[in-house]
Amino acid sequence: MISKELELILQDLYTNAKNARHEMVGLEHLLLAIVQGSTDVNAALQHCGVETALLVVQLQESIDENTPVYPADQATHEPQPTVGFQRVIQRAMIHVQHSSQDKVLPEDVLIALLDEEDSPAAYFLQLHSVKRIDLLRYFSHCSGSLNAGAPSRSQDDDDNNLADNPLEAYTVHLNAEVQAERIDPLIGREAEMERMLQVLCRRRKNNPLLVGEAGVGKTALAEGLAYLIERNQVPEVLAKAQVYSLDMGALLAGAKYRGDFEARVKAVLKALATIPNALLFIDEIHTMIGAGSTQGSMMDASNLLKPALAKGRLRCIGATTYDEYRTVFAKDHALSRRFQKIDIGEPSVSETVQILQGLKPMFEAHHNVHYTDDAFQAAAELSAKYINERFLPDKAIDVIDEAGAAQRIAQPENRQEEIGKNEIERIIAKIARIPETTVSHDDKTVLRHLADTLKAKVFGQDEAIDLVATAIKLARSGLGQPEKPIGSFLFSGSTGVGKTEVARQLANALGITLQRFDMSEYSEPFAVTR
Repeated sequence: MISKELELILQDLYTNAKNARHEMVGLEHLLLAIVQGSTDVNAALQHCGVETALLVVQLQESIDENTPVYPADQATHEPQPTVGFQRVIQRAMIHVQHSSQDKVLPEDVLIALLDEEDSPAAYFLQLHSVKRIDLLRYFSHCSGSLNAGAPSRSQDDDDNNLADNPLEAYTVHLNAEVQAERIDPLIGREAEMERMLQVLCRRRKNNPLLVGEAGVGKTALAEGLAYLIERNQVPEVLAKAQVYSLDMGALLAGAKYRGDFEARVKAVLKALATIPNALLFIDEIHTMIGAGSTQGSMMDASNLLKPALAKGRLRCIGATTYDEYRTVFAKDHALSRRFQKIDIGEPSVSETVQILQGLKPMFEAHHNVHYTDDAFQAAAELSAKYINERFLPDKAIDVIDEAGAAQRIAQPENRQEEIGKNEIERIIAKIARIPETTVSHDDKTVLRHLADTLKAKVFGQDEAIDLVATAIKLARSGLGQPEKPIGSFLFSGSTGVGKTEVARQLANALGITLQRFDMSEYSEPFAVTR
């Protein structure tokens, strides 16, 4: 936990204190030891304008005058650390754990020592006009020791990116991505795009917030806006707009000390303010609330963003899900009122087929296969029917992509150049973990003969079977509510009349899995652990 350098400094500190017959070691001992023993601490203090030689003299005089010593005729013992000494070391260790460092460095101890404002050591630092923010800035961007083990960027690169080009370091230029052909065109969503363009052209509150379930195409809308801008298919007022996508991971990475994150966010906002018609896209915008804040501080990324949004200097496009909007974003009224909410609903099956048709050239070129129209129709219909935990068009796109990938990795003699309905059905069966026959059978034929199929297996229950079959036909015809169960049935009767058998045969006929719970096995209190 403690670095080798700091360990040697503490050993020398205790040795010197014992030789001087000191009863205790305090913060003055600690500050003197790290100033004399750490070149990085010494360099940081000199960078802040401290004459370290004078500071060492002042600390030594304070220690000699104020530290109690053992009498000459008394045997010496190990000097005991003061409460403040222990508190500083513990605070440095907690900081290192929270910032994901491996070891405590002398620099961490110096920063923690500044929080002991009433101590003589902190007084001497204040006497030399040492400020916490100056040390943090030095250690974050100028000290080589803190960045020596970081593989991401060198210290010089970090300085240059922050000072010269924060947009390149912490954002993705979507217009450049379009020019490099790394963004697919937007298919459909004309109404949502028109609404977003209308909000962006407002004088005030010109910040659209795209709210929808995961996978419905919120990010694709923002990327599609950049695509339309590059193709000159937007209103004249947005013809020269530049869309930047904020990279929250890059903003937070390496921000060890308080002030680092805020400096990066402000640098990005300042750089965007210099670009005419700049648009900032923030995916998962609810993560801005609380990002970069410390314990006891309300300053986070969202509070840094509010002034720019309020004054209209920055136009921002946000994206989040309904759950996160309700639980996180909407509770910050000052931030949410600066955005115009745009609901992004799940597209229908026919709209999804249109989207797949638009993406067809990209997938065919990537997988070197040909997709039939039946494949796209099956991907949209079957994914909507059997993959229930996700949303269109994302799950349908994944199905056709996986079907292409399956042919790409197949043996040359088994590889097919055309992907049709059968290949899509096999992929759906694997994803949903159901038999292929369940996916490939014709629903209309099954429903038409459902009652007769059940009566052929269960005898004497014709009236109950007719009621169940009628309810299922009504639900499958589209007259029911899709978010609710197809039916909830309570079979009552004596033992052995066929209640369980009707459920089993119904599951077999419809090609669905039967989950059976025998409540007689849960009659005892301890059975709840099963």
